[in-house]
Amino acid sequence: MGIFKSITNSLRRIGSDDYEIPVESSDYIQVQTEETSRPKVIVRPFLLEDFEDIKPVIDALREGYTIALVNIRPLRDRDLVELKRAINKLKKTCDAVEGDIAGFGDDWVAVVPSFASIHREQPVQETKE
Repeated sequence: MGIFKSITNSLRRIGSDDYEIPVESSDYIQVQTEETSRPKVIVRPFLLEDFEDIKPVIDALREGYTIALVNIRPLRDRDLVELKRAINKLKKTCDAVEGDIAGFGDDWVAVVPSFASIHREQPVQETKE
């Protein structure tokens, strides 16, 4: 602290009124921090009628707060090749955002971001005695 006091004394001797030198004190100032509110998670349904309908699903997943429930029945009934392309695109996006994807039933696919996971039941193997 000796160096700080010598600098303050030399500045006071100069007589500069432009600078106000704070006096050393043991008080402290409490700074209030704002509480940041986390965005809510959105569970949103999507309908795939065409391959181009996959873009809003991917955009919502990249935002990170959307759980997408995708109805694939219209695209499945129309064109299986386009459906496979769409599912592959969803899988790649899930890998990129470290999310998870799973189908349930014949008509639905659930896609979740990294903060969630999809429960998968392990099949119970019967043991013969």
